[in-house]
Amino acid sequence: MNKDALIYVAGHRGLVGSGISRALRSRGFANVLERTRSELDLTDSAAVSSFFEANKPEYVFLAAARVGGIKANDAYPADFIRDNLQIQTNVIDAAWRAGTRKLLFLGSSCIYPKYAPQPMTEHSLLTGQLEPTNEAYAIAKIAGIKMCQAYRRQYGFDAISVMPTNLYGPGDNFDLNNSHVLPALIRKFHEAKLSGAPAVTIWGTGEPRREFLHVDDLADACVFLMENYSSEEIINVGVGRDISIAELAELVRRVVDYEGEIVRDTSMPDGTPRKLMDVSRLNQAGWRAKIPLEAGIRDTYRWFVENQLT
Repeated sequence: MNKDALIYVAGHRGLVGSGISRALRSRGFANVLERTRSELDLTDSAAVSSFFEANKPEYVFLAAARVGGIKANDAYPADFIRDNLQIQTNVIDAAWRAGTRKLLFLGSSCIYPKYAPQPMTEHSLLTGQLEPTNEAYAIAKIAGIKMCQAYRRQYGFDAISVMPTNLYGPGDNFDLNNSHVLPALIRKFHEAKLSGAPAVTIWGTGEPRREFLHVDDLADACVFLMENYSSEEIINVGVGRDISIAELAELVRRVVDYEGEIVRDTSMPDGTPRKLMDVSRLNQAGWRAKIPLEAGIRDTYRWFVENQLT
């Protein structure tokens, strides 16, 4: 990408989109195009088409999506499948029609089967049953992958699909009703510390294992892949190491400096037993994650205290 290229970041106010915008600007890309939801409703096909025809961005990072944790996915499956299908269909098609040179689609590790062999390789896609609690979201993302592949095959559109592992970082969603596990733990432990609560309850057995990638690492990888990767094959982005939810809770407790107990509510769902990404394809392409988990959590906790409580 040339430094003066017009680049559209869809979803620039979200965790991933804001990270990509920061990464682009820090590298000297001056023409970063952004629109808020009130300015451009990506579920509105006509509005999206008009936007692309008027602006004709050369590169598109499709980071816009309806996202949430287990509770939100389980409670609102219709919203998750409808909104995500609409957003990605509108943007991918409009980008191709407007002559966009390249598009990067952000998928998710939840596209892989619940019991996929670990670590999960890109070849695991569509080889087994999905995790039921986020099946609607996963199916929408799989459809986005297949749409990118189909547009490449039929039209020669340079659309690539990136599968990030679990993400966290500044700008995350800390709402306990629809957040992911790491920001939820940060908020729970912080509020327990302030209130003097004797214990914090975590969902499930604590045994499931998850991999966590700082959003700034993901953004760095996305810019790298936009400039260096072109294939219909999906590519995983992660750190290649995981941690149990119980170990994660202990780590967050230490970062927050909370001295109470951790209680496990085993009546709540665990979700997929393990989600570890095979990142050998990405490593071979020349990229590796740089931010250690504890340092990343400390960075995220500082952001939470400074921005969520003022």
